[in-house]
Amino acid sequence: MNPDTPQRLLMIDDHPLFRKGVLQLIKPEPEFDVVGEASSGQEGLELAERLQPDMILLDLNMRGMDGVEVLKVIKSWGSDARVVMLTVSDEAADLVAALRAGADGYLLKETEPEVLLAKLKEAAAGQMTLSDRLAALLARSMRQDTRPRDPDEAGLTEQERRILDLIALGRSNKLIARELDIAESTVKVHVKHLLRKLGLRSRVEAAVWAVEQRR
Repeated sequence: MNPDTPQRLLMIDDHPLFRKGVLQLIKPEPEFDVVGEASSGQEGLELAERLQPDMILLDLNMRGMDGVEVLKVIKSWGSDARVVMLTVSDEAADLVAALRAGADGYLLKETEPEVLLAKLKEAAAGQMTLSDRLAALLARSMRQDTRPRDPDEAGLTEQERRILDLIALGRSNKLIARELDIAESTVKVHVKHLLRKLGLRSRVEAAVWAVEQRR
């Protein structure tokens, strides 16, 4: 996508006052074009299918169909939309569940407005985005599991290491493909392999693991 083209944004949240407030914050920004809003998971899926947005802001805890269920359906379509969770929950289990279901970001509703906008612009630029204090929470959660200690132990190839480094920098598959001059489909295969070798299930987990290795 052309970086100068506004991201077509859909928001799915069952709290009308919060939803309206966030959209009022976003609408003046030239990076975004708000194309729809939904008050339930099911309505959100219908709009997502019809509008084909570039970015979806998705609440986690909603009546009826929760955010992770909605996320799984959207990802099952093979959608390229970037899905950013926007929630009150800072529970490690919720964070890990969302990332493993394919979320491209996880932000807390308590985030200051200017910080929220900056994080959403990161996501619009193809980067993964996470509320700052959640990165440490995710790292602690991962350390409790058995993981390879380093890339050598994981048996990563040189290309997989290069791709992991770019994931850690927040690059999307499309940007990684462009930087390494390979097909995006090839990047997807490498990402799948490196996640399996690392015993991880999401790009964000891989990014946090890679950053932890440098400490």
